[in-house]
Amino acid sequence: MMQSSLAVGITTVLIASLLGSLVGAMAGFFRGWFDNIIMRLVDIWMAFPSLLLAIAFGAALGQGLFNLVLALVLTNWVVYCRVVRAQVLVLREQEFVQAVRALGGSDMRIILHHILPNVLSSILVIATLQVGTVIVTEASLSFLGISVESAVPTWGGMLADGRAFLRQAWWLATFPGIAISIVVLGANLLGDALRDTLDPRL
Repeated sequence: MMQSSLAVGITTVLIASLLGSLVGAMAGFFRGWFDNIIMRLVDIWMAFPSLLLAIAFGAALGQGLFNLVLALVLTNWVVYCRVVRAQVLVLREQEFVQAVRALGGSDMRIILHHILPNVLSSILVIATLQVGTVIVTEASLSFLGISVESAVPTWGGMLADGRAFLRQAWWLATFPGIAISIVVLGANLLGDALRDTLDPRL
């Protein structure tokens, strides 16, 4: 149960961070029509609650571990995109970027080798904090029965099954809830520690 929930959370965060960071970096670096399209798409995405989007994508894609990860990636990539774009808008005007461009460096080389490494600390902090959010979302989808097959044990599924026995066997629902709380709290504390460590202003 813990293994599947953590696997979903970590896999989702890895894919969403890579996708969102790359798209955000390209939008902030190239600007123009590409930036306008991506930012309007991000604005539309963020206008809806993330859980509502996850439910919509999960219901549309159907049950299954792959579909669950895909639904969560489609829900969470915009966070990385917006943050990375904002930082790239500042970095693209820095002298070291201008120097690489003057030496003949291609745009993609500048993005991959000189800009993204400078925003890696922010990506790591967001990714760590997002693990807890993704686990809670996955548990919510499992509770509603729209994530994976019922034969796959998940914390959300255990909560859903245990609510019918709260009077007779309260621990069936209590301990999965406690497990979710501990993992999410641990992920948030790790994210706060990374932020304090990687942010020189603190």
